[in-house]
Amino acid sequence: MESLVDLGDGRLLPRDKAEAYLELLREQHRRREAARIRNERAAIIANCSTLYGFIKEFWFVLEPVAKFKGGWALMAMCDHLEAVTRGDIKRLLITVPPGMMKSLLMVFWTAWEWGPKGMPHIQVLATSYSQKNAFRDNQKLRDLVSSEKFQALWTVELRTDTNAISKFANTKSGWCEARPFSKMTGGRANRVKIDDPHDTEGAESPVQRKKTVKIMREAISDRLNDMVEDAIVLIMQRLHQGDCAAAAKEMGYVHLELPMEFELGRRCKTILRPANDGSPALIFEDPRQFEGELLFPERFPAATIAQLKKDKGAYAWAGQYQQRPAPREGGMFERGWFKRVGALPLNATRFVRAWDFAASEGDTADYSASIKITRDGHDGAFILVHGRRGRWSPGRVETEVKSTAEGDRAQHPGAITIRIPQDPGSSGKSYVRTLVKQLAGHAVKFEPVTGSKEVRAKALAVQAEVGNVYILETGDPVKDAWIEDFLDELEVFPAGANDDQVDAAADAFNELALAPPPLTVKRLRV
Repeated sequence: MESLVDLGDGRLLPRDKAEAYLELLREQHRRREAARIRNERAAIIANCSTLYGFIKEFWFVLEPVAKFKGGWALMAMCDHLEAVTRGDIKRLLITVPPGMMKSLLMVFWTAWEWGPKGMPHIQVLATSYSQKNAFRDNQKLRDLVSSEKFQALWTVELRTDTNAISKFANTKSGWCEARPFSKMTGGRANRVKIDDPHDTEGAESPVQRKKTVKIMREAISDRLNDMVEDAIVLIMQRLHQGDCAAAAKEMGYVHLELPMEFELGRRCKTILRPANDGSPALIFEDPRQFEGELLFPERFPAATIAQLKKDKGAYAWAGQYQQRPAPREGGMFERGWFKRVGALPLNATRFVRAWDFAASEGDTADYSASIKITRDGHDGAFILVHGRRGRWSPGRVETEVKSTAEGDRAQHPGAITIRIPQDPGSSGKSYVRTLVKQLAGHAVKFEPVTGSKEVRAKALAVQAEVGNVYILETGDPVKDAWIEDFLDELEVFPAGANDDQVDAAADAFNELALAPPPLTVKRLRV
C-alpha cells in the first residue's frame, strides 16, 4: 500500500504527489517574494523589526502549508525573547502548553538575531531531551537562514566546512550547535536554548527527573561565553513539581507562565529593570479577565479544550496545560480557597510568625521557611501576611530569623509572636537555645514537633475550605513574590517535593487560633 503524507491542512496525498505539490508551492512563493523584495524591500525589513513580525514574514519558509495563527500569547513570548536580545533578561523561563510553537519560536529567534538585529556573531547551543528534535530544529534554522528570501535581505553567508545538522556556522563567527540535553557538558555560547529538557515518561521517574535537574543546575548554568552578558532560555511544559522549571524558578529566572485556561489569582506579570534605565517597567501582564478564558482560542477552541481534558486526565492537564503540576495522589488544599485582600483590617492586633527549619543545606536540600499570619478581630478571618524561604546555612538561618523579627517588630510593635519548632534530642534543644538568645526582647514560643504534617495542617485546611483564610497582596511585586510559590506548594501538599512553607503556615495558624500569647523572652532555660 502506498504511503500517504499529511499536508497539515486535512489533505492526504501519496508521497510523490505531496512532494511535487510542496515544491510547486515553494517555487510560487520564491517568485512572489523575489518580486516583493524588489518592490517593497524597506517595508519587509520594517515588518521584521520585531520578532513577531519576522515570524509572520518568514512563516511560509518553514511552514508552506500550515496557516500562520498568531495572537497575544505568541506576542508575549516574542516580547520576552526581545528583552533577552536587548540584555534586559539574562535568564528566562517560559512555561506553555503543548502546541504553542515553542520549538519553532526558538528557531525564528536565532534567525532574527542573526539577520534583522544584525548579530550574526551570536553563538548558540540548542538542546532538547531528544537528539532527534534538537537536530530537526537546527536543520530548520539552517534552512531558514540559507533561504533565498533571507539571504536577499541579510547576507549571512554559511561556511561550507561547518555545515551539518548537528552544527553549522556562518562567516561572521556565529554558529549553532544542537545537542541532546544529556550531553551538555563542554562547550560555551552566547545563547543556551533549552526546549523541553524532560520527556513525559522520564519526568515521572524520580531517578531520571533528578538527573535532568542536576544537568540543569550543574552542566547548563556555566555554558556561557560571558556569564554576565550572555543568556539562557528555557521553554517547556510543566511535567512535575520538581522539574527543571521548578529549579529555574529557584535560581531566579524571569518566568513567563501561560496556562491554557485563565485562573483568577494566577495572573502572570513581568516587571523588569532595563539595563539602560534604572526604573522598573511592566513589559507584560496576562490580559485575560475571566476564569477559564482560553489562551489561544484560534488554535485551541473550547470544544477542543474539553476533549483534551478528557483525554489527558486531571494530572496531565494540570501540569502540561495549566503549568501547575500536582502529584497523582492529590492534595489537602485547593488554590482557589485562598482569596486575596489588599490591606490588613485595623482590628488585626495580634500576629504570629512561625518558622520551619531545614535539616540540611545545599541546592537540593529542604528550605527553611516562615509564614506570618494575623486575624481579623471583627469577623475572625485569618490573613496570611508574609512568607519567606531559603536554603540557608545554620549561621545564615540565625541571621534571617533575627533580622525578620526586627522587621516584624517595627511593623507590629508588641503584637508579634515568634514560634520556633524544637526537634527532639539534645541537638534540637541546643539549637533552640541559640536562636532564643538571638531573640532576646521578642515574644518567642518554642514547641516540640509532634504529629504528622497532615494532622498539623488539617485545621488550616478546614478554615481555608470554608473561605475563612485570605492572603495579603500588596501590589508590590517584590513584597508579593512569595505568594505564588507558597500556593504552588500548598496545592500539592502532602505529596509535593517541598512542604516547608505549609508546615510553617500550619504552625502559625495553630498558634494564632488555639494558643494564648507567650510572654516576652528575656531569659529562657531550655
